[in-house]
Amino acid sequence: MYLIVGLGNPERKYDKTKHNVGFDAVDEIIDEFDIPSSGISMKGMYGKGFISGEKVMVMKPLTYMNLSGHAVKAYIDYYNIDPASELIVIYDDVDLPAGQMRIRKKGSAGSHNGMKNIIQLLGDNNFVRIRVGIGPKPERWDLADYVLAPFSREDRQKIDGIIEEIPQVIKKIIEDGADLAMTAFNKKPARVLNEA
Repeated sequence: MYLIVGLGNPERKYDKTKHNVGFDAVDEIIDEFDIPSSGISMKGMYGKGFISGEKVMVMKPLTYMNLSGHAVKAYIDYYNIDPASELIVIYDDVDLPAGQMRIRKKGSAGSHNGMKNIIQLLGDNNFVRIRVGIGPKPERWDLADYVLAPFSREDRQKIDGIIEEIPQVIKKIIEDGADLAMTAFNKKPARVLNEA
């Protein structure tokens, strides 16, 4: 069973902020594949369903971003998930331009505190992640203020284009593996919705 996790913060005031693109991606996956909600358990909101015939669980940690690893580890332990082959984490990344996406099979957390917490509690960074670029913070901005702010209109369009593609990325990973998904999606430019 695949565990697909989108990172974000649970309060409504954080909706559509840069730090919540993981939650936006999970919502898109749920809509695309008609995954029913299973409620709240172990510090996460989750649903179970199927993608390409494979059983999947999608989950949003409700721990707030910096403690995301507590929910992820609880689900991995309870459902006996193998992180290297069955965990996919979707999150925002300031090290990528807004609207670019990168799939990786392992790596460091960079400056992302949610990913740092997951890697720390799992004791390993060997799991698939989908990084959604939100662009670098302006020079005089505090990083926390930047990631908790909404997107500009132009960047929101770029992000929405990427979010719309996430279900197909997940489908490709499940059907063909992360390597082929990386080949198919990592070099694709950001698509702006409603382009003429």
